[in-house]
Formats: sequence, structure tokens, C-alpha cells
Amino acid sequence: MRLGTQEELQHAGQAYAAMLEHCERRVVVCAGTGCVANGALDVYKSFCLGIETAGLPVLTELKREAIEAPADGGVFVSRSGCQGFCQMGPLVTVLPDNTLYTRVKPDDVREIIDATLRTGQVVTRLLYLDQRHNTPCRGVPEIPFYQQQHRFVLKSCGSIDPESLDEYLSSGGYSAAQRAYTEMVPKELCELMTRSGLRGRGGGGFPTGKKWELARLQPNPQKYVICNGDEGDPGAFMDRSVMEGNPHSVLEGLMIAARAIRADKAYVYVRAEYPLAVKRMRKAVADAERVGLLGDNIFGSGQRLQCEVMEGAGAFVCGEETALISSIEGKRGMPHPKPPFPAQRGLWDKPTVINNVETLATVPLILKNGVEAFLALGTRRSPGTKTFALTGHVANTGLIEVPFGTTLRQVVCDIGGGVTNDAGEPLSTGFKAVQIGGPSGGCLTADNLDLSLDFDSLTGIGAMVGSGGLVVMNEHTCMVAMARFFMQFTQNESCGKCVLCREGTKQMLMLLDDIVTGKGTLETLTLLEQLARAVQKGSLCGLGKTAPNPVLSMLKKFRSEYEAHVVDKRCPAGRCRALVPPDISAQKCKGCGVCLKACAVGAIRGERKHVHTIDQTLCVRCGACVSACKLGAISGAQL
Repeated sequence: MRLGTQEELQHAGQAYAAMLEHCERRVVVCAGTGCVANGALDVYKSFCLGIETAGLPVLTELKREAIEAPADGGVFVSRSGCQGFCQMGPLVTVLPDNTLYTRVKPDDVREIIDATLRTGQVVTRLLYLDQRHNTPCRGVPEIPFYQQQHRFVLKSCGSIDPESLDEYLSSGGYSAAQRAYTEMVPKELCELMTRSGLRGRGGGGFPTGKKWELARLQPNPQKYVICNGDEGDPGAFMDRSVMEGNPHSVLEGLMIAARAIRADKAYVYVRAEYPLAVKRMRKAVADAERVGLLGDNIFGSGQRLQCEVMEGAGAFVCGEETALISSIEGKRGMPHPKPPFPAQRGLWDKPTVINNVETLATVPLILKNGVEAFLALGTRRSPGTKTFALTGHVANTGLIEVPFGTTLRQVVCDIGGGVTNDAGEPLSTGFKAVQIGGPSGGCLTADNLDLSLDFDSLTGIGAMVGSGGLVVMNEHTCMVAMARFFMQFTQNESCGKCVLCREGTKQMLMLLDDIVTGKGTLETLTLLEQLARAVQKGSLCGLGKTAPNPVLSMLKKFRSEYEAHVVDKRCPAGRCRALVPPDISAQKCKGCGVCLKACAVGAIRGERKHVHTIDQTLCVRCGACVSACKLGAISGAQL
């Protein structure tokens, strides 16, 4: 069956929607990577088997040949992409009841079948419990985590079957691409994107329409479009979730971008560590090709587009445009100087547009809903919404989407549910910082809690939206150790092409090592800052230029903490083991006196067979006592 006209698209979508309406109930099991890791697929199998065993008709697929004559009744069991509330997975939604069950195990399935599917009753113990009011929440509208979000790009990710082309069509899928190919010319598409103010969601925030227009104006007849799904920031999983949860939306955006610049070849470059995203993107491409949405004479327009899904080279630097291009060409992923920009000379020296996953998934929504509806979201210079991966010391971790202009306080305190301690228990106070934008971003403190999260506001204080990672840190976090963590990541991921990035990040990491091990001085801080500025200015690509950002940001906002490490030889957070004073455990010490004899400065006191103590004013932290104690009663490390 070929889908070439608007009527054919609508008919396929409406027929599937009719099939859904004939199902008495639908059970949607979240099958995003997080829930799958917690056993969601076992929950899915338990539902399929349990419903059948209970004597109820069960459907696991709505087949095209059955759509014209759907059977009444039955329970449709399907899988979805990430529903966002990763902290509470595996998640199960029962429709049309709109009941959301959390942390569902296979052993819970029978109870849900007997109560909810048979009689419409709710299994209260599996509902989300709002701790602030001690009340169970039946569905998404009642859960604080969802209440202040605006799920625009993610709207369908947690509800539709990501591997069903028909279900994507049932919500108007590919109608925007059909309009782009049959009713609009490339110039109109570029102008529409420019008017929308859509900016790249991959980090830099470059205007999408401007990028498309630059490529459109190039005279070369051969052009390419690339979807950048090489998401590599620590703790970031926004693009992965969109590709896993709604791959056809990404493919449709890619088709529109291709039409805008007259490209006939597209690539989806997906991080190799995302096997589920790769699988679902490849299936989406294959299904689109099968019905003629990709290939020759798309929508009868005479235009053609081939699409290939490629796995990434396993390097963080391949997320940079020019390095990504080198990787697709079969070369080592290394960046190149700009200009020329990829839109002028990119893949195989041909004009190439590269957009990230979230950007492309936004494009069809702008065409379907209109520019004005998109501009109504967000701020004037940062319209629309942004997805964030919320992780760290926060009660509700997961995937969120909010309009630009939402404050950090709303994200952390309202959506995130507030700061927690290391054990995950809520803290009324204790917020210390948020690292935004991953290893390329900056640090936000309590002074920034009411800051608007948008491109310009963050740039103004030396931070950036980045790809959308948000790592929340409580007061027990060592900011020096955190800076070292990000520096170690970027140093490991440096491709080594330019000296300042290759050697500069290595030297910065060594300086941070000196600080956390008590070997640093005030001169170390001065040298660290000078070196960071040099790496920023002299590196070739975005990785090197932004690698010092976390260090400089944290050094600026937490300088006293750095100084405590180098002057007082003390870690205020008590996290740097070399700077934690030795301590004798009263439970383990037997008073044998071995440590007392090993201490050369007489810092250990105590009578035989009585618990010994350490005089911290005399202790030089040589580590002799730690080595001498055979009972493991002394904690701490030597300088």
C-alpha cells in the first residue's frame, strides 16, 4: 500500500483510530530504556499472558488487514517510549481510565487485571503518592512532576507505540511533510522556520531557518541533511528518548529539512550506545520506505529522498558537526576549522544541514500547529519548549519538557520535588548548585534559582542550555571534585588534533588532581585559571573551547571551597579522601596501641585497652596510623 496523497494519509490514520476506539481498554507499558532496565518487558509479557489467562480478549498489535472490520471489545496491550517519570518506573498506563501505575512488577499484573481491567477499580498501592500532601495520584494531571510541564515534543512519546507507523498517522503524522512537498517551495519553508524563531536544541541555539537558508542558496545540486543523534553528555538522554518514543516525528522533520534545501540524501547518526534508538529509527525508515513516504516520487512531487541510519563512532567529539561529517565519510572523527560551515561545504564537500533530534522533532509541529502557536510558547528570543534530563540530588529524576522562560526554582523544587540527601531522602534546605549543559555548560547556584532558563539569560551569566542536562547537587557535594569529574570526561574525549585541547585539558586535570589530594597551592588556582582561558581561546572545536567552562564557573562561584582545599588542606564537603582527617572508630578500636607507636608526632592518645583518639591539631596526616592498624579502625588517607 502506497501513501502518496493527503487523503490516503488521512484514511490510514482514521482507520487505525477507529480500531483503537473498538478496544475496550488499552494498557500502555513504558518501554523506554530506563523502564526496560527495570524489567518493563517482563511486565509487558505478564500482561499479555495474564489477560489471556483471565479469559479476556487480548490484542498485542492492530494489524492493517483487520482495520477495515475491527472487532468490538478486547484489551490492547502496547509498549511506548519514555513516559518521563523514570524515578518511578516501570510505568503502566490504563486507558481510557487514565490511571498511571508506578514501579509495577510482574507480580502486580494479576491484581491490576482483576481490579482495573475487570471492574474499573484502582490498585491504590501502585499509584504515585504525593509526599507533600500524603495523597495518592490516580493519573498524570494530578502528579506534581507533570503539572508544570508542557509536553510538546514529548507529547506522544509516552503514549503511542513507537514501532507503529499507523498509530503515528492516526495523529496526523506525515501531513506536515506532505504539505511541504506538495504545497510549499523550499524558500517558503526556510522563511517559515525563520519566522518561528526555532533555534537549535543541540547546544549552540543557532537559528534553524538561517542554517537552512544558507544551504538552500548554495548552487551545488547535490545536498545532504543529517540528524545528529550522537548525544554524549554525561546524564543526558533527551534525544535518545525522542528517537525511542517517537521516531517517525524525527524522520518527518528530516524530510521537511531535506525539502527546504532540495536534498535527496539523509543520514540519521545515532550514538552507538543507544541500541534501542537505532533499532526503532531503522524500523521507522523501513516502514516509511515500504509505503512510499521515502524513496522516489515522494507524495507524487517528483522529489526523492533516501535515508540511512548510522551508528556513531563511540566518541563524544563526533557530536561536533565537522567531526560527525568525517565519521560518516569513514574517517576518524576529528573537527575541522570553520568557515566554511557545513551548510556551505559539508559532507563530501557538498552543502549539508545538520540538526539535532529535538530540533527536527519540533519542525513538523510548527507546520501543523502554525508559527503563532509556537511563538506563544517560551520567550520572545527563545520560543518553544526544551527537554531536560533532570538527575542528581533531586526527588523526581527523569525526562521533562518545559517552555523556555521557566525558572530553575520551578524545575528543581516543583517538578523535581526538591533536593535530597545521598540516600534520596528529602531535604528542606541544602540546595547547592546545578550543572547545566553537561561538560560544556556552567554552574548555577542558589542565587540563580529564579533565573529564566532560556538561551540569552544563561549566556548572560556564562552558562548555556547545551543539550539539556541538569545535574542537581546538594550541600554535601564537593565542587572541586565535580569540576574534576567533568574535566576527566572531556580530557578522555579529546580527539587530540589541537595541542591546547589535547595537552591543556590534561594539564588542567593534573592541577585538579593536585587540589583534591592536598598538593595544591594558591599558585595552583592561578595557573588553573590562566590555563583554562588559554584552552578556551585556542582550541579548534566546541569541545575544547567549552571544556574549561565547569572549572571556571565553579571556581568563580565557589572559590572559597577551592581555597579551603589548597590553604587549609580541608574539603568542606568531606568528599576528598586525602583531605579528610583520620578518625578512629570507637566500635572497631581495641586499644592495642599499635597506632600510638606508629605516630611520629604524638598525635594519638589513649590508654591500653581503651579507645584511642587523634589530636587533629598535631596530626600531619602521614598515614602511618592507617597503615599500622590491622583492625581497619582508622579511616582517612595520607596526603
